[in-house]
This record gives sequence, C-alpha cells and structure tokens, in this order.
Amino acid sequence: MTASADRLPRLLALVPYLLARPGIPVAEAAADFGVSEAQLRRDLQLLWVCGLPGHGPGDLIDLSFEGDTVTVTYDAGMSRPLRLSADEALAMVVALRTLADLPGLAGRDAVERARAKVESAAGGAAEAAGAVAVRVERSDRTLAEARAALDSGRAVHLSYYSPAREEATERDVDPVQVRLVDGRWYLEAWCRLARDMRMFRLDRVDALRVLDEPARPPEGAHPRDVSHGVYRPAPEDPLVTLRLGPPGRWVADYYACESVRPLPDGGVLVSLRAADPSWVRRLVLGLGEAAEVLAPEELAAQVRAEARTALAAYG
Repeated sequence: MTASADRLPRLLALVPYLLARPGIPVAEAAADFGVSEAQLRRDLQLLWVCGLPGHGPGDLIDLSFEGDTVTVTYDAGMSRPLRLSADEALAMVVALRTLADLPGLAGRDAVERARAKVESAAGGAAEAAGAVAVRVERSDRTLAEARAALDSGRAVHLSYYSPAREEATERDVDPVQVRLVDGRWYLEAWCRLARDMRMFRLDRVDALRVLDEPARPPEGAHPRDVSHGVYRPAPEDPLVTLRLGPPGRWVADYYACESVRPLPDGGVLVSLRAADPSWVRRLVLGLGEAAEVLAPEELAAQVRAEARTALAAYG
C-alpha cells in the first residue's frame, strides 16, 4: 500500500482516537498508530486545516498542544451522528452495492455490513436504489480481477489486444504487480509467450481468467523502471524521422524521441525509434497534413500509398 493510502485511514481514525484520550502524549499516540512521532505531528498539522465546507477558522478541526501532549478542542462535527438526506442515502446505497459487486474486493464483509446498516436507516431511499442500474466498467472489473490474482498468488490467462500489431493474442502470464503509470493501469507480469517481462494495459485486456496454478515468475524477472515512461525503444529498432506541423507537436511530448528540432513554421522535426513502424504509419495517417514521414523511405512510401487508397475511396 502507498504512503498516501496508509495515511488516509490514519487521519480518519485520529480524531475519534484523540477525542477519547484528551491530553495524550504525542509519542504514545504515534506508537499506537505504528508511525514515528515526526509523522504523527505532520498528520496533526494536516488535520488542523481540515473541516467543514466554508473553511473559515470556526469550521476547522482545532487542536491544543501542551508540551508533548495533544487534545482535540473542536472536532468540526465529527462526533455528531451522521444524518443523510434521501438523495445522499440513495447515492451511498448505490455506491455500496456497486462496490460489493467488484470481484476480488478486500473487506467485502465490512462493505456488506455497512450497506445493511445504511439500507436499514435509509428506508424508502434504499427501495429506490433497486431501480438504479449500475454497470461496472470492464477496465474496473479487470483491475479488480488482476489484484485478486496477485493477492492469491495465481497465474492468469489474458486475451490481450495489441494495437501495434492490430491483433488479439492469448497468453498465460505470472503477475508481478499492478501499477498506475501516466494515468493508466497496467498489469506487469512475466509473459510465458514472450518469455520476458511485459506491461499489459488493463483497458486493452478483453478477458482475464485466474488460473488454478501458482504464479512463478523467474528469479530474474524484475519490475521495469518507468520513470521515463512505459515505452522504451531498443537501440536496434528502426529510426523514423517525422516532420510535424504545429497541430502535431504533441507527438514530441507524448512519445520517446531521440531528437526534437524546432522548425520555422512552428512545427518540429523529430527522430524516434519504433520496433513496429505500423503504429507510426497509423499515427501519421491520422494526423493528415500535420505529419510527414521523411525516413525511412520504405515507410514513407507505405504511408503515401495508403493515403492515396483512402482518398480514392472518397473519389
């Protein structure tokens, strides 16, 4: 779990904990939460600027420090019973029902208990929730299934679409981790088909099935360094040179380029490596007049031929 994911539950628990123990030494509270005293003080400083909407001094959680002890002097309403409007209760019931339907959910019993309590208190709002149809997005379900496979230590079978080759492949993989890179979720795994580590974008997984066998990635299968992006071209990959007009300048920011040179018209001249130039061909065709392949000549000829064929279809 990330540090931020650890911190949120701790912050939520701190206020009721401190309310029940006024004047508790900071060191003792830190020991109870399993963090350093310095970390707990940072948490308390963050709590100090949290509170009700309005965010004026009278709306924020207030703390009193005396020596090495801390006391909550104002809890911003956290000790009051929670009262939900009908719309709020309906939204919460629908959210809890959707959450309970996710495969591989940790703490499902807690979610079911919370749902039962809210439904009991919501009355008519809970009945209205039955008329709301909620569909879990395929990528969300795939993410939950991938996490479940990791938690159980199982291998998985993937039906995976590769846009570079415009084909779907079937492969068994040994999951290593699930990670978020540049706003997209990936399953990083040892691919038994490629016999190498691969990162599979979960929104390109057509189907994921957890196998009844343990995941066994080789000892040398290490996670990839993605500090400079997911795609890392190899030195032996073909070098492609593109002239990009101003509307296509974004390509230089989005893809790993070996060189970027500004042009007088506001465009750029870029060189990049592509193991499979077919994706470059589709990129250039999609950009129209904003992109031109300068090298290699074979790729430029393919683009010109496909462009002529496409124009002829409109003739």
